[in-house]
Amino acid sequence: MASIQLKNIKKVYPFVSGEQKKKTKKNTAEEPEKKKANLQITDEGVVAVQAFNLDIKDKEFIVLVGPSGCGKSTTLRMVAGLETISDGELIIDGKVMNDVAPKDRDIAMVFQNYALYPHMTVYDNMAFSLKLRKEPKDEIDRKVREAAEILDITQYLERKPKALSGGQRQRVAIGRAIVRDPKVMLMDEPLSNLDAKLRNEMRAEIIKLRKRINTTFMYVTHDQTEAMTLGDRIVIMRDGYIQQIGTPQEVFNHPSNLFVAGFIGMPVMNFFDAKLEREGDKYFVQLSDYRVELSKDKEERLLANNVQSQEITLGVRPEHTDVNKTGVEAKVDVAEMMGSSVHLHVNANGKDVIIIVPTIDMESNYSYGDTIHFTFEGKVAHVFSKETSKNLEY
Repeated sequence: MASIQLKNIKKVYPFVSGEQKKKTKKNTAEEPEKKKANLQITDEGVVAVQAFNLDIKDKEFIVLVGPSGCGKSTTLRMVAGLETISDGELIIDGKVMNDVAPKDRDIAMVFQNYALYPHMTVYDNMAFSLKLRKEPKDEIDRKVREAAEILDITQYLERKPKALSGGQRQRVAIGRAIVRDPKVMLMDEPLSNLDAKLRNEMRAEIIKLRKRINTTFMYVTHDQTEAMTLGDRIVIMRDGYIQQIGTPQEVFNHPSNLFVAGFIGMPVMNFFDAKLEREGDKYFVQLSDYRVELSKDKEERLLANNVQSQEITLGVRPEHTDVNKTGVEAKVDVAEMMGSSVHLHVNANGKDVIIIVPTIDMESNYSYGDTIHFTFEGKVAHVFSKETSKNLEY
């Protein structure tokens, strides 16, 4: 339905007055760590989004993901027209939209808190925007019932929101958006108010919905599981900047820096102080007494960047570690039984480390204080610069 381009987008929340500016500076001085943890404060004001560049293809599902305060919702609101763009260009289907009113952008938005009219029935909530457009009654009825059928809420059309569960209300909010047949569908953490079971169910519903309606999706979440399962591509943000853009598999297998490596994946990636050793055209990782050669593709990328021997931060995912008779020594702190696997929380080289052991491979139970050894292969080792935190392969 629509392609979207965001070109060098920036959002600054300016100080309203000199008095408020002084007050903000005073508060900043009192709470420097809290205020500056996520947002940059300049003389212009608070910078929420900076140097944001993204091309979204027609009918693509893009997920913006990152911790609270990273600028993802602000970016979504700028696309919707609910926030002004301080600098840069928003282009939808070849037309610059910076100064176009929200109602003229042909965009629908689903909010975190549903935003349903409590005095209206489900039917009337879904039909409201179509009535404002003065569409024919039979056309309104057709669109509402078609959307209700897609979302499996036909039986609730005569109920009011207070008589619905959280998941049902979210379906109504989505239905109200899709009846408009928008070019772009924006979703701002729509599942965050639901419990874990409902989130899983609604995530599956959104995947099905995406296949049934022809529109471009922008979806905001802080939940990396949602990002990995829903997105064609993921945009990982931190402190107003894009950290990496890629498919779920790309950002999982080839994180661009330590932040992305630690944010994507559950349980989180293990990090160690280690050494990268170059010997001719070969590269080895030395961790404690364990030494492993990196895979050929990793060596080729490191050679292309002319990476030399150096101290590094080594990253290895919990599912890529193996308990062996030799390797890196570790002491067991906790053994969590997860059904098909056991999550071993161990201490190795002064670091808290998680090792996932499939129960089918377990030779014995693990207890607090047990000494074990673990290994990993060179193809799953990620090497990050101590100075820049960037992945040395890229």
